[in-house]
Amino acid sequence: MSSRQRAARERALDQQRLLDALFIERDGLLGVFDRVLALRGTAQVLRDAVGADVGFVADLSASDEVVIRWLSGNRTDSLQDLVVPIGQGVGGRVLALGRPVRVSDYVSAASITHPRHFDTAVQAEALGAMLAVPILDGVRTIAVAYASLRGPGEFGDRSVRTMEGIAAEAARALRLAALAEAGRKDAVSAERRRMQASLHDSVGAMLFSIGAQVRDLRSSLIDNPALGNRLGQLEADISAVSAALREALLALAESSPERALPVELAEHCRSFEARTGVPARFVQLDEVPPLDAERTSLLTGVVREGLLNAEKHARPRTVIVSLGAVEGGIQVAVADDGDGLRAGGAADPAESSGLGLAMLAERAARLGGRLSLVHAEDEGATLRIMLPLPPEDGGVR
Repeated sequence: MSSRQRAARERALDQQRLLDALFIERDGLLGVFDRVLALRGTAQVLRDAVGADVGFVADLSASDEVVIRWLSGNRTDSLQDLVVPIGQGVGGRVLALGRPVRVSDYVSAASITHPRHFDTAVQAEALGAMLAVPILDGVRTIAVAYASLRGPGEFGDRSVRTMEGIAAEAARALRLAALAEAGRKDAVSAERRRMQASLHDSVGAMLFSIGAQVRDLRSSLIDNPALGNRLGQLEADISAVSAALREALLALAESSPERALPVELAEHCRSFEARTGVPARFVQLDEVPPLDAERTSLLTGVVREGLLNAEKHARPRTVIVSLGAVEGGIQVAVADDGDGLRAGGAADPAESSGLGLAMLAERAARLGGRLSLVHAEDEGATLRIMLPLPPEDGGVR
């Protein structure tokens, strides 16, 4: 062993001891562990541990390829963000086999594939001998760790074992980083839920009470038009504040396209009832399949608009939101028993003076669906959307 390699191994042992000490105290470090920091640090440790010229780490992407992200000792950016598919080059073979792969001279090695842009990137760094090992979560490869020499050479079995040990520690760091991130998200979610409940119970109830008192006082006025006008403006201001509160509560609810549509619609009904005091019931008529983000967003948007119009214009006693299946698609309706949804008097929302309904009608049409608004002869109105499912779903199952 050369003096250079002995010195490098001593430095690596010192760093390994430090890393071990950090892992002993991992429970206290959960709040500061970070995936990026863990993998960037791994690249440096890899390089020193085996006396390599360059160390680098590739992270697994959503498409099951790895992408080289973190480098130590590199002279160029030729390897930065290089995408490595399964089976290609050294890293791709590691992905395919789930075990270490080494070559004594990358460019001339017959045991690996040689995509032209891979060889170009490697030659730009003047790399020869290369060793790559998987970073495993159980049996699944979640990243690939590399070490390389400039020029031909050999990585022995001891180097392989050293690299595997570092990869195991890196996997532990990544698990801790994931736990820390989950803890942070849980804490944020808990605080958002607390804030949402607090706003519902305090501000929402207060606005409903004030609004009801203003309406009662305004209805009792007979001979004071000026005061009636002021009360009317105050009622409009309260309605505007209620709408702003509703948007804030929706944001705090952390709604996302991936959530099941029935859960979304039921939450909007609960929010409407808490905000207005008017009973709002969600009824699911049929089982419906999970929908993509665009369709979920449109259907929940229709329900939000229907509930908002009922709140602002209809003065209903009850509201019912229904979800069901139709031939090849899905149907959602918002029905109230009030004075009727005012939308410029148009039966076709696309011709309505209400901007919200017109935009929703356009979105529905782009997806092959239709939005309709039907006024009952005596009282009440129903806002309904019928939307086909994507062709690949083959209809409602």
